[in-house]
Amino acid sequence: MTSPETLSAAASAVAFTPHFTNRFHSLGPAFFTELQAAALPAPHWIGVSQPCTELLGWPSDWWQQPGALDAFSGHAPWPGMQPLASVYSGHQFGVWAGQLGDGRALWLGEVQAPGGPLEMQLKGAGPTPYSRRGDGRAVLRSSIREFLCSEAMAGLGIPTTRALCLVGSRELKVQRETVETAAVVTRVAPSFLRFGHFEHFAHHGQPAQLQQLFDYFLRTHAPECADAPNPVTAVLARVAGQTADLIAQWQAVGFMHGVMNTDNMSMLGLTIDYGPFGFMDGFNPGHICNHSDHQGRYAFARQPQVGLWNLHALAQALFPLMPTADSDADAAAEALQEALEVYRERFGQALLSAMRAKLGLLDTLDEDGPLIDDWLRLLAKHQTDYTLAHRRLSHFDPHQPSPAEANAPVRDLFLDRPAFDAWAARYAERLKKTPADTSGDRAVRMKAVNPAVVLRNHLAQTAIERAEAGDFSEVQRLQQVLSRPYDEPSKPADADFPPDWAQHLEVSCSS
Repeated sequence: MTSPETLSAAASAVAFTPHFTNRFHSLGPAFFTELQAAALPAPHWIGVSQPCTELLGWPSDWWQQPGALDAFSGHAPWPGMQPLASVYSGHQFGVWAGQLGDGRALWLGEVQAPGGPLEMQLKGAGPTPYSRRGDGRAVLRSSIREFLCSEAMAGLGIPTTRALCLVGSRELKVQRETVETAAVVTRVAPSFLRFGHFEHFAHHGQPAQLQQLFDYFLRTHAPECADAPNPVTAVLARVAGQTADLIAQWQAVGFMHGVMNTDNMSMLGLTIDYGPFGFMDGFNPGHICNHSDHQGRYAFARQPQVGLWNLHALAQALFPLMPTADSDADAAAEALQEALEVYRERFGQALLSAMRAKLGLLDTLDEDGPLIDDWLRLLAKHQTDYTLAHRRLSHFDPHQPSPAEANAPVRDLFLDRPAFDAWAARYAERLKKTPADTSGDRAVRMKAVNPAVVLRNHLAQTAIERAEAGDFSEVQRLQQVLSRPYDEPSKPADADFPPDWAQHLEVSCSS
């Protein structure tokens, strides 16, 4: 991709017309409001994700198709698109917030991709009945962050909604802390259903609609649960397991979501709604990436606990669907609680497995848990750079006569060298207990799970500032780098320490 002017003027020689359907539309008006997008004036392309394009099975030049820019900036939908905003509710910062809904997102429909149906949404396409007095717009700043992080998470192998493309407008101004330009990002996922969709109908006393939504989810996304003795607990256990796996991957890579409200929790265990997220620089378990989170509810170390809290809220919403909800409420509640135990079991196993891989431990020994815990404590004590420490640890050689000197690149990250040396001696002895595993093989494995590049705030901020000045090349370059995060980048600064000014960056819920 080059300049937006070049992109807008390009024309595809091959006709391309995707086929859209929308199974969610069949649920009826109790679940959504149909409406058209509010078009971006004078839209221009900012970025297109080729990995997401490949996921859809679309030609690489689809965005050059006549009408593509209009379709993804809200001017004129493609044939088959049925724009709608869905209604949901939820708990925000642990407090019941009542009715919410797609306040600035529009479902467009589903396309049949090689791996199955994928839904598409425009985010920032104008007000809906659920905007709660908001303007329904997304600013360029937050849209760039979502576009980049959606694809970065996919590159890391972490379940996520995807971002197909990003469109901006120099003419549409919106007021946040300051006046900013607007943008629209197109999101892609197998489903955008959230915990909050079920909470809405449960809390508003609409059991028929709750059952209808559950049946829809069972039919379209969890058919294997339909034949279970109790499909409700089967679905809850499925969601609990997927959520546990997801949050374990967040913790392992040092990712902080920032706003883990129940309306931001995916029924498919996907990372969804990229607001004030962050990747860890110096490791601090108590770090709060969201400047609006004054109580620290969503601090890094609290994410696993919040995940379980949110699942309890989902279980409460599903309670009316339990066969014995009326005749034996205690038994129904106990069965739901038992389904939630999947989360505890899966999370611990998934996180320990991920951390073993990050330390290159090929087999399983009882000492691994304490070794990993002490490694994390060491990182926290010195607030050592999380990504760099694991990447450099990939080159650790336990067989050198002087391990301290041989492993200087990782050792030098710690102010207290003797503390590192004490842990490194234990680590070296642990690695030697797998004599068939060579340092070379281990380095290859560790580099495949310890990224060289993550979307640190300063990288995103640099791309944002250039884009605000009309240069979108850094957005496009960074998206390509982040799609291959385990490769050494051609620009060393992408994988280096954050600059001093990055310490003062703040992200909040104000986008």
